[in-house]
Amino acid sequence: MSETKPFSISKQEVYDAYRQVKANRGAAGVDKQSIEDFGLNMANNLYKLWNRMSSGSYFPPPVKRVDIPKAGGGTRPLGIPTVADRIAQTVVKNRLEPELERHFHPDSYGYRPGRRAVEAVRVAKERCNRYDWALDLDISSFFDTIDHDLLLKALKFHTDSRWILLYVERWLKVPVELSDGTLQEREKGTPQGGVISPLLANLFLHYAFDRWMQKHYPEAPFERYADDAICHLKTREQAEQLKAELEKRLEECGLKLHPEKTHIVYCRDDNRRGNHEHEKFDFLGYTFRPRLSRRKDGKFYVKFSPAVSNKSIKKMNQRIRAWELHRMSGKALRELAHPINAVVRGWFNYYGHFYRSALDCVSRQIDLHLAKWAERKYKRLRGHSGRAIKWIRGIKKRQPELFAHWQLYSKTVRL
Repeated sequence: MSETKPFSISKQEVYDAYRQVKANRGAAGVDKQSIEDFGLNMANNLYKLWNRMSSGSYFPPPVKRVDIPKAGGGTRPLGIPTVADRIAQTVVKNRLEPELERHFHPDSYGYRPGRRAVEAVRVAKERCNRYDWALDLDISSFFDTIDHDLLLKALKFHTDSRWILLYVERWLKVPVELSDGTLQEREKGTPQGGVISPLLANLFLHYAFDRWMQKHYPEAPFERYADDAICHLKTREQAEQLKAELEKRLEECGLKLHPEKTHIVYCRDDNRRGNHEHEKFDFLGYTFRPRLSRRKDGKFYVKFSPAVSNKSIKKMNQRIRAWELHRMSGKALRELAHPINAVVRGWFNYYGHFYRSALDCVSRQIDLHLAKWAERKYKRLRGHSGRAIKWIRGIKKRQPELFAHWQLYSKTVRL
């Protein structure tokens, strides 16, 4: 590290950040430079980046905007920084994250080291059993409406590092390059897709929501994953009061509750009778609602519990169709298994934690597409879909270890 540089950033920090960005891969930014292209001249590229960052002369290039389709229709804007900018953001994130982690709320789960979304789902399930009502929060366009001044004020409370504050402010203000090449200036928000954005978003909501809830509603526990949150309350009156006060609180912070997606939900079960307008909510790919469950003694009862949501199943079915297995008749069945299993294991490992049988329809959908593949591959099965399905079932019986979804109910194989 050079003593002539005004900012103390080591070359090792920049190299470590590069390794992290390389492992995460990702698309090219506005300069069209891929991670592979960057690596062709890695030493020189990293030195230039270190030199500019440590001297204060690093200015991030525009962020490339890509619109990602949403499950419910419409699109979500995603910002893709250049490879060099992702490395620079990772350097700051690695310095800043340990300090902020010491202060973040234990019920904040999103984009935090050592925390998983399924933990938030499990805690929400347990609390729904103890509390009659839930407030399902949805913040309108959260990442696009974060107030820069308030965010920087919060950041200055946790660090006096001039270079961290300098570069965070530059990242907040950097323009977005649209698909037609025009630049869009930003006065608020932080683009989804940036390395530093989730950490900054958590910091903003730590003060806008977490700390406020802890101070004003300590009796109402919550689970928050980024801008998705569930609050638990004993009565409907408490839920209505919290909703009204949260609207005011978030408005003070430049945010707004989505009027059509924020609901007060009754967590109905065998002990909570009566009907209400909202008796279910979606959280992190799961739908929480009253479900028929079996006790240890074999008797059935109604329990408010999570299972994979219809939206999640729809996404999985879309992915299965996109594989176009029927077009891969030149491959052997075992060749198809490897790429399919890599995806399916992820699905079952996450959505299989609660009501695993709800994934039956996904398993059947995969088998149906495998049968279409078999029809196309083998002449004796062409035009005989029933025979092709029976053939797949025979393979499943003889080689249950071949596909991950065939192992779903196996007691000996952990997916």
